[in-house]
Amino acid sequence: MEKRRFVRPVVTRSRLVLEMSEYLADDNEWPYQQAKITLRPQGGEATGVTLFGSDSHEAIDLVAKGEVHLAIVNPAAPLNLALRGTGPFKEPIPLRAIAVIPSLDAFAFAVSEKTGITSLHHVRERKYPLEVTLRGQRDHANHFLEREVLKAYGMSYEDIISWGGEVRFDPGLPNGVSTSGADIKVTRLDMIRNGTVDAMFDEAVGTWVNHALDAGFRILPLEEDIVQKLEAMGFRRSVLKKADYPKLPADTLSLDFSGWPIYTHANVSNDTVRWFCEALEARKDRMPWQGEGPLPLATMCKDSAEGPLDIPLHPAAEAFWRERGYL
Repeated sequence: MEKRRFVRPVVTRSRLVLEMSEYLADDNEWPYQQAKITLRPQGGEATGVTLFGSDSHEAIDLVAKGEVHLAIVNPAAPLNLALRGTGPFKEPIPLRAIAVIPSLDAFAFAVSEKTGITSLHHVRERKYPLEVTLRGQRDHANHFLEREVLKAYGMSYEDIISWGGEVRFDPGLPNGVSTSGADIKVTRLDMIRNGTVDAMFDEAVGTWVNHALDAGFRILPLEEDIVQKLEAMGFRRSVLKKADYPKLPADTLSLDFSGWPIYTHANVSNDTVRWFCEALEARKDRMPWQGEGPLPLATMCKDSAEGPLDIPLHPAAEAFWRERGYL
């Protein structure tokens, strides 16, 4: 009797799990969009390496504790504050970049002209009971930025509520686009058009600022002294240009919301970081950038307006990109 030969399956258990996860995460009707993956030796004797596909600044604490070894955040600013130990970070965290996915964006504070408010200073001075709509995702970096800006003006969301205002966390981008697949019947833009709210704070400005201006809202400029204070913490300034938004009375000073940095901790080993870089390069063609061509690695390892690189590259990442001719 012929002895049967063992044949290893073409699809391994780990590959099966990863392929299923990729399929589910790409489907907007699937409600669970953040991926945390731990790769470890067979048997699980060692801790392994954990990668977290989150857009939230809250993953920074997990990286600091060593519970996550690679993470992603949008925008770049929280990493710079963490590196400096400013804002909500009580001490510096030695974060290092692997690369940064370019995404040019800014933040805007929009308030109905009917309120008579032309500065965030007025909200505090008048103790104005704003009714403001914010992004529904509670751990979104929007709220990180908003809270630091309001703090620079000497107030908080809790203050606004105490003055009789309302702070709403509504799903989706202002124009109703939802990354979770939820059916949004009344968009946040609808809310400002029908008077449900009299303020909206958000990023992705190209999708909603012109519509807000058409609805009788004004974009509040941040004062130069406030922006300088925020820059000292680690934020970057941005300018909403009248050329892009013709109904703006003038160019409007605000804060930057650009970049999707891929980052790690300074103590993550050179070998591990090199594997991260190799994987990113090996799969760049499978992640088409803006629907056209592969990830632009040649720009992802350099500082730019679209991809702020405010924290240092990990030495192993810098060496890898230089070796491969990207630097």
